[in-house]
Amino acid sequence: MADEVPEGAAVFPIVPEELGVHPLLLAVLHAVVFLEGSEADVVHPGAAEEQLELIATQLQRLRGDDLRRVREDLAVLVDYAKHARWEKTAVLFLKSFLKNFGVEPNG
Repeated sequence: MADEVPEGAAVFPIVPEELGVHPLLLAVLHAVVFLEGSEADVVHPGAAEEQLELIATQLQRLRGDDLRRVREDLAVLVDYAKHARWEKTAVLFLKSFLKNFGVEPNG
């Protein structure tokens, strides 16, 4: 992996392993932040949008224990983000993640 992140690339903060958040959820969050938040000279907007739609489609398939685990992990991340004094936009991103990706209804 590259040592330097290009200017304009959006990066999700590193989350301590001790929090017990599922690594696949963290991988999705890192990818979403990169695709949604990076500038156009880093990620082609059309390609990013297409990938975000595909990610949303897969997230919408979550059911039962898998969905429950994602909800629990997001709650852990919100609590951690608040205590670690992450930017409010990052906390809001985590709080609204499932709604924004069509997993839970808006409202």
